[in-house]
Amino acid sequence: MGWFLDKVWRLSRLINFISGVSLTFIMLLTVADIILRSFRRPILGTFEIVAFSGAVVIGFSIPLTTWVKGHVSTDFLIMRFSEKTRNVFNFFTRCLGVGLFFLIGVELIKYGIDLKRAGEVSPTLTMPFYPVAYGLGFCCFIQSLVLVCDIFKIFWRKT
Repeated sequence: MGWFLDKVWRLSRLINFISGVSLTFIMLLTVADIILRSFRRPILGTFEIVAFSGAVVIGFSIPLTTWVKGHVSTDFLIMRFSEKTRNVFNFFTRCLGVGLFFLIGVELIKYGIDLKRAGEVSPTLTMPFYPVAYGLGFCCFIQSLVLVCDIFKIFWRKT
């Protein structure tokens, strides 16, 4: 099972790298737009590009953040229980998370198909919306895999 955990870890790191590149792009684009605005030459569609890139930053960073347990957690209540009770609680919450993110991923893919079929594009640059929906749906599937890995780690005591 170690090979599965390793593959999901590597995939999470890869998409997190994409998130980091997107965040760097947002910063550079914003700085360039501010500088060019002082010369009365703003970059057309900056708001749209930043919005698309922001979705990529958030969606693509969630799986690795979950893997390293970087989210805000309120474990102060369950830490008072025995290890076995904590493992049962974590097992059920991870199962709910797997189902939730899988359903969100399916719905985002369906939404992307609808956006592509309808030809929805951004108003200024006419960039299509569907690739972002597909990307976020893919990240939700990866998030489900990360939560499955958490379940494996609960059973193999690798938390």
